[in-house]
Amino acid sequence: MAWVVGTGAVLGMLAIVSGIVTLRTGWILPTARRHVTRPHLHGLGALLMGISVALQGLLYFRVLPGVSWEARFFGGNALLLAGLLLITLSQLLPLRPSRDHTDPSGV
Repeated sequence: MAWVVGTGAVLGMLAIVSGIVTLRTGWILPTARRHVTRPHLHGLGALLMGISVALQGLLYFRVLPGVSWEARFFGGNALLLAGLLLITLSQLLPLRPSRDHTDPSGV
């Protein structure tokens, strides 16, 4: 069981790194580039999902002080669902109009 939780914690750390890179540079993984229209929302969603998964692993291995299982369950699920919602919105919202192309007069 420990290797499953450890693997999840490592994947959570990778999601955190991916979210930070997306927020700082706007770079998105090649598999998601075609679908994402708002990189900032995608980065925040990846960050929240990664924090949720990494915290669950750290709490399992007792690296962090213990909290009740209810707080871990509801807190982890809230972070995970918020991240999933942000990633979904980053793919469903339309592109923002560019300021360079909104004025047809060319001024």
